[in-house]
Amino acid sequence: MMTREDIRELAAFQADSDGCALSFYFQPRTPQNKSHKEETILAKDLVRQALREAEKQGKNSCARADLDRILEIAGNLRGNQARAKVVFASSAKQIWREFDLPPQLQGTQLFVNRRFHLKPLAALLGAQPKVGVVVVDRQRGRFFDLRLDELKERGEIFRSLPRSRSDGYGGYNAGHVERRAANEYMQHYKQVADRLKEEQERGLWEKLVVGCHDTNWSEFEAHLHPYVRQRLLGHFPADIAAVSIDEIREHATRMLRDEQNRRRDTVLREALSQAKGNARGVTGLRRVLRSLELGEVQTLLLGENYSARAVECASCGHIDAHMVPFCPVCGKATRELEDVCDAMIPMAIRRDIELFYVKGNDEFDKVGNIAALLRFRADQAKPPVAASA
Repeated sequence: MMTREDIRELAAFQADSDGCALSFYFQPRTPQNKSHKEETILAKDLVRQALREAEKQGKNSCARADLDRILEIAGNLRGNQARAKVVFASSAKQIWREFDLPPQLQGTQLFVNRRFHLKPLAALLGAQPKVGVVVVDRQRGRFFDLRLDELKERGEIFRSLPRSRSDGYGGYNAGHVERRAANEYMQHYKQVADRLKEEQERGLWEKLVVGCHDTNWSEFEAHLHPYVRQRLLGHFPADIAAVSIDEIREHATRMLRDEQNRRRDTVLREALSQAKGNARGVTGLRRVLRSLELGEVQTLLLGENYSARAVECASCGHIDAHMVPFCPVCGKATRELEDVCDAMIPMAIRRDIELFYVKGNDEFDKVGNIAALLRFRADQAKPPVAASA
């Protein structure tokens, strides 16, 4: 399972001047025939093409070992497998990382660069938070973690009810038994709710999904701490004894996707509105790069297929939308970036900047398919008032 720490580690990597970083994305497709070889042939062609390009650029030595190893992996891939595969490698730094992901990549691709190519990965992960899932009834609670589309159970709580031999003569004790059972149910819900509060404080999850009978929801919800309730995505009807792992995952994934879509649309509207008012929003590559460099950005918004050329200073790391040969900050030589996202996305990941990809929005297209919602505007910060003597 790929974690947020894995992504940060990959985003922080940068090869030396004579080194390189390989990023291989394999997206399975429905095979056209029984041989299942179309994707394998494509992967091998990509590796051979990358070898030729590496030789032209004089980087055959840094790429050969990793490309040969990827070529070996490509021979064992099949288009009908259930998971996509991603490989990040740099033999010079002894890095080889393999991950299985949901089969939602745009296609099979191979990149050889100074940084790991994280754009397809960022498109898949986006602003996805850590999601906790609990399925609960009056006696039992099951706890899960949802990461990408993988659901893992991490514990449960079970409370057995005390048995009463009889209701007494003429049902005299029936009311006592019923009240005792109701109290046990309440204590069980409180125990589950307390555990959720503890998990939230420990940072085990950032958003929560609950599964339970509709008739029991109000009983359980009343015990949720306000901080937990603020992070609740919603609840779905579930019989804890009958619901399957696949059903739980489908409900939780749907709720997360709906929430992310709402969040993306809200942030996009706010960023464009704030940019028009010269407030906490900017649009266009030049302004966004400047805000990233100043640490102003809270949320970065990119068109689904956004790409632009830029230059990067080899010395101070300044990124400029103008194709200048020398850095305007330190005066050192710059190098060209075919796609500014190769430098911009790792920067956003390292700084924990929320990232959304926007598809098919006419207003966003008019401003260049790139925008950012800011935490603050450095050029509008008020100077501190001098204390009077």
